[in-house]
Amino acid sequence: MSDGPERGGDEARSGDSAAESGDTAANLAARRGVDDAVVYQPAEDSGLLAEAAVEVAHGRVLEVGTGSGWVAARVAAERDLDVVGSDLNPHAARQAGDRGVEGVVADLCTPFRADAFDTVCFNPPYLPTDPDNEWDDWMEHALSGGESGRELIEPFLADVGRVLAPGGVVLLLVSSLTGYDEVLALVDDAGFDHEVVVEESFPFETLTVLRLDPRE
Repeated sequence: MSDGPERGGDEARSGDSAAESGDTAANLAARRGVDDAVVYQPAEDSGLLAEAAVEVAHGRVLEVGTGSGWVAARVAAERDLDVVGSDLNPHAARQAGDRGVEGVVADLCTPFRADAFDTVCFNPPYLPTDPDNEWDDWMEHALSGGESGRELIEPFLADVGRVLAPGGVVLLLVSSLTGYDEVLALVDDAGFDHEVVVEESFPFETLTVLRLDPRE
């Protein structure tokens, strides 16, 4: 990653798509070094989410889809905060624990009580995947966002407000591959205001971390 985000993401967002770039889900996974793994390892998107979380996170923190726990561990270390990392993949929860983060096997926010967290971070699986080319393994769960790329974003947004304490904030990473405007529409429908915390453009996508605040 560069030292700072490259702005001008509107142009990249409007033109990016998996088809236009010629990148398949497998190509993008390989670029991130996760093609033969069972747990998602730190990559460009992880670094961007960590940068935003170190700046914004406060109170008790939940990282949904924690993968190896790298982002959660960095937030805990640099901000001295109590951080929980959750993941559907038990191997990921175990790796997060190995990094000193409390790792919980969980489907999104489902098992957590209301008002439990002041900050919730999520780097969702967002690669658009043809149903006929699903991988049916742990890396699919970590990378595939279904046919639209937004399959996990919608249920996350529908429930995350429940686990936010008063004054809580959500940090959501969005890839241009999922349709930036479509994600903003889901954010609005879920009752959140949004602002860009950090953004960076790459040859094959633009990554943006949004700060979401529950609408009054």
